[in-house]
Amino acid sequence: MARSQIGIWFIGAKGGVATTALVGLIALRKGLTTGAGLVSQLPQFAKLGLADWNDFVIGGHDIRPERLYDEALRMHTESRAIDAEILAGCKKEIERVERNLRSGTLLNVGQTIEKFADDASRKRRETPRAAIERLQDDFRSFIAEHKLAHLIVVNVASTEPTIDADSLPQDWKALDKLLNKPGKGPLPASSLYAIAAIDLGCSYLNFTPSLGSTPKAIGELARLRETRHMGYDGKTGETLLKSTLAPMFANRNLEVMSWVGHNIFGNMDGKVLDDPTNKKSKVTSKDRLLKDILGYSPQTLVTIEYIASMGDWKTAWDHVHFKGFLGTPMTFQFIWQGCDSLLAAPLVLDLVRFTERAWRNGDTGVLSFLSSFFKSPLGTEENDFGRQFQSLEAWAASLK
Repeated sequence: MARSQIGIWFIGAKGGVATTALVGLIALRKGLTTGAGLVSQLPQFAKLGLADWNDFVIGGHDIRPERLYDEALRMHTESRAIDAEILAGCKKEIERVERNLRSGTLLNVGQTIEKFADDASRKRRETPRAAIERLQDDFRSFIAEHKLAHLIVVNVASTEPTIDADSLPQDWKALDKLLNKPGKGPLPASSLYAIAAIDLGCSYLNFTPSLGSTPKAIGELARLRETRHMGYDGKTGETLLKSTLAPMFANRNLEVMSWVGHNIFGNMDGKVLDDPTNKKSKVTSKDRLLKDILGYSPQTLVTIEYIASMGDWKTAWDHVHFKGFLGTPMTFQFIWQGCDSLLAAPLVLDLVRFTERAWRNGDTGVLSFLSSFFKSPLGTEENDFGRQFQSLEAWAASLK
């Protein structure tokens, strides 16, 4: 059991996932909800001495002007996702967390995300180096004020436009030099947050399809600073089912000829993904695992459409066309509907608890045993959900 205070710093702190995770954390502390949806509450992890919900202090960066409680309230009024009594029981704590929020950076987030930012964020002019130093000052102040033993930075912000990691310098020394040049530089905000956190020895988790700590040079920085990171893109819905069902087709030697998935949802993430440049990152992440699992590339199509009336409720229709014995074509179809933030928030809390335990264990570098939580996990080529989860269980067993 952790005895010291641990910081959770959300990038995108006013978004649906962060506010839902915050409400969930407070509700768990107060006994207003159960551990349903939390992997870390499973029996096989009961003896790990994971941090208690009371051990965490929340802060974060955001670029939007809205109040934190208003976003949490929207999850009740618009998305019908959070019970009114639970929300009322958490209001005072949510408002206290508001005082721990700071202004983020808009460097290379794309025009779609920029238009949701407050005036001060849009008018700010800073180099990548200046942005990193400002973010680090926020981390240091938060750590000092709350006497934190460790800080875990979690990116749950909106999806940035795609940037090819291979186009960047492959070693930290070369990438570090680029941060001093005038202008915006090549790195998106998610990677600047990653550098700011990792350079201070904080842990970094990227729950989004944005670049984050993916570049090899940032991975090198994590090793140099003897800290840890993992990502990217949380696996919460349709892709979770793909990574579970695709091994079934492979193990029964049923040839998948095509796999088509249509997704609709109406939250802030949906607004951002309505921009094709932002959507590309998400589609690529959702579509990459079938080849790895099946060993060949069936025809695939993934669509993501913004439907405002859906709110936070994401619906996916999938059609799988496969070939059976004697070459006979057959079909498998499913519909998945779930509240996007309620699917993601418990996984974020799980990741924080497991990462904190890894910090106490002295684990550094890529935390590949957390691969079951991500669509495109770093440090492993394994995409079979069952095998990924076995990796988490094996890590837990090694600690016991």
